[in-house]
Amino acid sequence: MTSVSALNHIHKTGLFGNYENKNEESLLKISEIKNLLIVQIVQYKNSSISTYDIDNLKLKNEPLNVICNNDTRILWNGPKNWLLVSIKKDLLKNILQVFKDTDFAVTDLSHSRAIIEIEGQDAKEVLKKGCPFNFNIFDKNNSINSTYNGIAFTADMINNNPNKIRLFSLRSFGESFYHSISDSSLEFGYKAI
Repeated sequence: MTSVSALNHIHKTGLFGNYENKNEESLLKISEIKNLLIVQIVQYKNSSISTYDIDNLKLKNEPLNVICNNDTRILWNGPKNWLLVSIKKDLLKNILQVFKDTDFAVTDLSHSRAIIEIEGQDAKEVLKKGCPFNFNIFDKNNSINSTYNGIAFTADMINNNPNKIRLFSLRSFGESFYHSISDSSLEFGYKAI
């Protein structure tokens, strides 16, 4: 069985918006990210476990914090609640072994999210157009949950030179979310890759 991308037939490659007479390297880049393992890990209130790690990363209960290595990013999603994102699809078996169901709820969300990556110096400006969060304080290895034009989403700041932000929305809102982001990017010009 093959999985169908959340933005199948929606995300088109090419140059869009105010791109004329601009260096292509200075344009925003928008891409759909596919085939990631996405797992929500929630620690039960009555759990007494205090240290836990996966893929050599220790979970931290710190707001806005992202811990990462080359393959895996773990986003703080709320008190004792994390979103693990990894290119290692087989990591789910390890997660289920490490996080016992007596202490944790582990849910595979891999096929329930649309993932858009926006890169470029104006990436934060695009997000400011539809989200109430103060993106001036959003830095590398930070993550937030908020709304963008009324659509709930998670933002993960992967890099800040240049700005590279991965955006997650519910799959059912993926098309609307994609159009909101791409429409807000037209002013700056963007390359869809």
